[in-house]
Amino acid sequence: MTKRQENPNDRDDPPGLSRYSRQILLEKIGETGQRKLHEARVLLVGCGALGTVLASTLVRAGVGFLRICDRDFIEPNNLQRQVLFDESDIAANLPKAQAAVTKLTAINSGITVEPAVVDVNPGNIAHFAHDVSLILDGTDNFETRYLLNDYAVKNNQPWIYGAVIATTGLCMAIVPHNTACLRCVFENPPPPEVSPTCDTAGVLGPAVNVVASFQAVEGIKLLTGQADQLNRSLMHIDAWTGRVWNVNVQAAHDQGDCPCCKRGEFPYLDENLSATTKLCGRDAVQVYPGSGTRIDFDTMAAKLAPLTSGRTRFNQFMLRATVEGCEFTLFADGRAIIKGTNDPDRARSLYARYIGA
Repeated sequence: MTKRQENPNDRDDPPGLSRYSRQILLEKIGETGQRKLHEARVLLVGCGALGTVLASTLVRAGVGFLRICDRDFIEPNNLQRQVLFDESDIAANLPKAQAAVTKLTAINSGITVEPAVVDVNPGNIAHFAHDVSLILDGTDNFETRYLLNDYAVKNNQPWIYGAVIATTGLCMAIVPHNTACLRCVFENPPPPEVSPTCDTAGVLGPAVNVVASFQAVEGIKLLTGQADQLNRSLMHIDAWTGRVWNVNVQAAHDQGDCPCCKRGEFPYLDENLSATTKLCGRDAVQVYPGSGTRIDFDTMAAKLAPLTSGRTRFNQFMLRATVEGCEFTLFADGRAIIKGTNDPDRARSLYARYIGA
């Protein structure tokens, strides 16, 4: 956890409000709203394209506590749209959550940013979400979004959905049992074969910024106690044409029979989850051995050294090696992202062969 650093402004004004003077001038925020932002606690799940813009925006706005959960590491193709990172982070072999904290605390030392290099899943979501007032979606897959939706609805915590592909994106603020939830609108995720990804359809960096900015606006409304000002529509945004559609989805909640918010079914919270997850358009599979696993990187590096092609690199956060033409990125909790295959069976086999059963 990154400790809050002393801010010279705090000595005269506890929340250090002077740095937010232009925001306080806004009638919709004011000093009262700014103090609420300072007291807010937010969970951001995913620190990629949407997540980096969200994190930067909220830290600059003065949100007092931000917990960032991300399972991934930084690659060169991320830099086109993931605004917190640069080439030095790749050279340092840093996971996204850890790299983000360094950048964010340099932006605003008067807030607390807590990194967690984890895969948010049914077994740990309560640990990371129980003490926050808002959950933000910075993910890139339906499985995690439906998990967030199930948890939020079951525990009556608001969250904000966001997605972007090519030049278009979606944004929706969800207040459980009040607005439509994700499953009111999309009862089931689409089949993977019909879902475009950034690797198949591309993604425009400015489109990411637009969608994340809409998410941040809705988040600021909630955190300043202005839920009555929420946009209760599903926003469809096309950054290329400049068009924004507000799709009225409230009837889906009011008149529908949502399995989640009406019938209380939460299948995505089932802890008997698959041990493998295909990553969005990455030709990569994440293998998760289950809770309780811890990896000693020194020992593992020595074990893999005779088997790898190229150099085995590791630091306190992760180990990277190439075996049988696949790049392994191994984390301390035993998770591995195996790049070079999209076959879960092969990924599990490689994991068992080189990491352990």
